Order: sequence, then C-alpha cells, then structure tokens
Amino acid sequence: MGVKTTLPSYELGFYALAVTCAVLYSGSGIFEASRDSANRKAFRDGIKPGWHYFGRKMDAADFEWVMWFTSFRNVIIFALSGHVLFAKICSMTVPQHRAVVYMLYGVLAVLGSMGLVYLMIVLSHCLVLYSVALAKQKWLCFVAGLCCLASFKLEPFSSWQSGFVTGAFDLQDVLFYGGCGFTIMRCMSFALESCERKEGIYSIFDLLKYNFYLPFFFFGPVMTFDQFHAQVSTRELRRKDDEMRNIRVHALLHVGAVVAVDIFFHFFYILTLPSDLKFVNRLSDWSLAGLAYSNLVYDWVKAAVMFGVTNTIARLDHLDPPQPPKCITMLYVFAETYVYDHIGENHDNIIKELIATIATFAVTTLWLGPCEIVYIWSVFNCFGLNFELWVQKFFQWEPFAKLEAKMSAAMSRRIRAAFGAVNFWAIVLYNILALNSLEFAQLVTKRLLLAGFPVSTLSIWFITYCGVQLIKERERILAIEEEKALTSLSILSTAKGFGVVI
Repeated sequence: MGVKTTLPSYELGFYALAVTCAVLYSGSGIFEASRDSANRKAFRDGIKPGWHYFGRKMDAADFEWVMWFTSFRNVIIFALSGHVLFAKICSMTVPQHRAVVYMLYGVLAVLGSMGLVYLMIVLSHCLVLYSVALAKQKWLCFVAGLCCLASFKLEPFSSWQSGFVTGAFDLQDVLFYGGCGFTIMRCMSFALESCERKEGIYSIFDLLKYNFYLPFFFFGPVMTFDQFHAQVSTRELRRKDDEMRNIRVHALLHVGAVVAVDIFFHFFYILTLPSDLKFVNRLSDWSLAGLAYSNLVYDWVKAAVMFGVTNTIARLDHLDPPQPPKCITMLYVFAETYVYDHIGENHDNIIKELIATIATFAVTTLWLGPCEIVYIWSVFNCFGLNFELWVQKFFQWEPFAKLEAKMSAAMSRRIRAAFGAVNFWAIVLYNILALNSLEFAQLVTKRLLLAGFPVSTLSIWFITYCGVQLIKERERILAIEEEKALTSLSILSTAKGFGVVI
C-alpha cells in the first residue's frame, strides 16, 4: 500500500480538529503549571528573569540555547558575518582559491576564540589521524579515530587535554568538546575516503581545508569529505533558479523559529518542570503527555535551527550541506554513512540490521559520553529500530500479507497508522531518557501505561494516531509534488534532446 493512498477529506478534517483540541487542552494545563510554579524555590536555577515590562519569567534551563542566542549572540553573528563577507569577496575574485580563504578565516576564528594551545591540540589530532590514513586500512582508521574520540570523552584523558586551555568563559567547555569531537569525526571521514581512493591519498592541506570550515567547525554537521571536497573544488559557481530566494526564505524561517522559541519559553517552562517530580506528578495525564512530547519537539526544533543557521551559510558558499536530523545527536550523517548504511546495506536483513544498529549506537554512545543514562538510551533505541524491522517482517508472512491484500488501500493506511502511533510514543519515551532524566521517563511511562489505563492510555493513543495520519497526508502531498517535478524535468530533458525550443 503506497504512500499516495488518500483518505476522505472529512476524515482528515476530523483528525486535524481532534489534534488541535488535544494540543490546546494539554497546553492549557502546562501553561497553568508554568504560571503557578514561576516562584517555586525548586525552580530557581531554571527560571530566570525575562520580559520585565510584562512580568514574565523565562525558562533558561537549556544552557546552550541561552548562551547561543543571548550572551554570545553578537559574537556568533560577528564571526559568521565575517565569514560570509570574505567568502563572497573570494567567490567573486578568486573562486578557485575559496577553500583556502575558508580555511584561513576558520583558523583565525578558532585561534581568536579558543587560543593557540587549543589550536595546537586540534592540529595534533589532525596530524595523528592523517598519518594513520597513509596506511589506507579502514579498520585502522576506525580504531584510531575512536581512540582519539575516547580521549575527549573518558577520564583522565579528557581533563588532561582540557587542562591545557587556559581562561574561562561560559561556552568554553561547549566549544572545546564540540570543536574537538567534530574534528575527530571529520578526520575519520577524510581517512575513510582516502582509503577509497585508488591512486595516492589526499594531502594534509585538503584535510585542513575540510576541518577548518568555520560554519561546521564547532557545532557540525559532519559533511562527508568526498562531498565537501568535490563541491568546494568547483570553479564555476552557478546557482539554480530561485536558489537565493529559497535561502532567504529558510533564513527567515530560522530567525522566526528562534523568536518563537523565545516567546514560548516565557509562557511554558517545559524544560524546568520535569526537574521536580513531585510537582509534575500533580499534573493531569494529558498535561504530562504534552510535557514529554513538547520536550522532544523542542529538541528537534533546536537541532533544526542549529543545522539551519550553518546550512544557510554553507548554501551561500555554494555547498549542498546535509539536511537537519530527526534525532537528538548531530552525528547522524557520519553514523549513517560509514556505519549504519555500510553494515546494514538495504536494511532488509534481520541479522545485518542488528549488527548495524549495535555498531551505530556503540559509536553514538562514545560520542555522547559513556554514562548510565546514555547506555539505557542506546539500548532502548537500538531495540526500537530492530523491533520495527521485526514487525515489518512479521506482517510480510503469507497469512498477514494475504489479509492486507484483501483490504482497501485506505484501511491498510489506517492500520499502519495505528501501529505507527505506538511506535511514535516509544520514540518519545526512549528519548526523554536523554533529554530529561530516567526518573521523569519512568513517571511518564507509569502514568500513561499503568495508572492511566485504559482511559488516558487509549485516548492519547488515538490522538497520536490522528497526528500520524496528518503526517502521512503531508508526506503524500510532498510525494505527489516531487513526482510532478520529476515528470516536468523529464519532459523538458526529452524536448531538449529532440531540439525542441520551450
């Protein structure tokens, strides 16, 4: 049953109405809880002064978001604006040397923000992994890269290296571990792509140009070396039709998202509330479910904004960067390219998929920093990915396949959406482990599955089912639009092939 299966408009309208009412009802409970808890002593560290003239305090529990868009906002804008300015001048004058200009500006920005010692640490790891890449052995590149990454994630090696960097400011740890971690991933990508090269190896100068591209240096994403090298080496810089308009639209959307999150945090303290389990336990089941879901949505929005800012600048530099992830780690491009897809291939074999997911989450665990909560998060997510394939294989057995073949396409879509709703809440529960705490995840699970059964459990499951149907409808519309665009492109190419002027 394909993605283009449609449902009656009145049914989709009912789904939209049900989801809207549920969001408003759940949101009103969270708003009231936020209003009542603004002056609680337990929330003093997370709730800070906000809009003074309106008497609104702000949820400031996410240290990174607050630093990015308040304390260090002007510094970040200044550094990235300088990159855009020099990149534009270079692309207009000497486009063949633009990669060198990117590298020089990136090196100077890292030197100015973190100091010479930090720069030397980064360069030493680049040199080590470049030396390993000379052997052109993939397994050796992986082992060396993971060992270098472990040196920033495990004690006492982590403290020993960070101790060389003097000075102290609020974002120093974030920049230190972010820049070093992504440097290791980029060096591993460089080494693995060098192994694929049949003749010779890329130069260390190519590695430095790749690593010190400032928009990606501290916060990612990991654009694989082969794609970056091919795109940044292009001398003829041309833009597609309406590309600049799309870039401006995306930039405005990301600015709008930042403003929307800032407004949201003045009315809904979704990050601070889960820290007091006694207070949260007094919320209704619907408000508790909305609180858990909103934490996951916020993390998606946060990742999309961070990717969006750097991706917009990369697109101005005539690059085609990775798309924003639907997960809570910036490592997804590297993990998918070199681990998950490489081992799992087409992800249709149960054994290969199991090995691929175990390997992927082993790397991800090291990336996030090994600890109890990360271990639990990785195990649950690994199980979830494999369980999806097991269920898919189960329903491909002949009795179930024949039963589905007798159904209408619409009914098949409804049944699949019902299972999708269950899987969706599994994703929510898995990820609030890492986003909040194990205790909060346990509280949500007990309230929604045990204490709230059957009324709250089934009603929330139904609303989630309605939301899944709306998502599937959006995917159906996008698939149709993409098919029309491909058809138009094919007709145009055929006409040009026959010499027809259009």
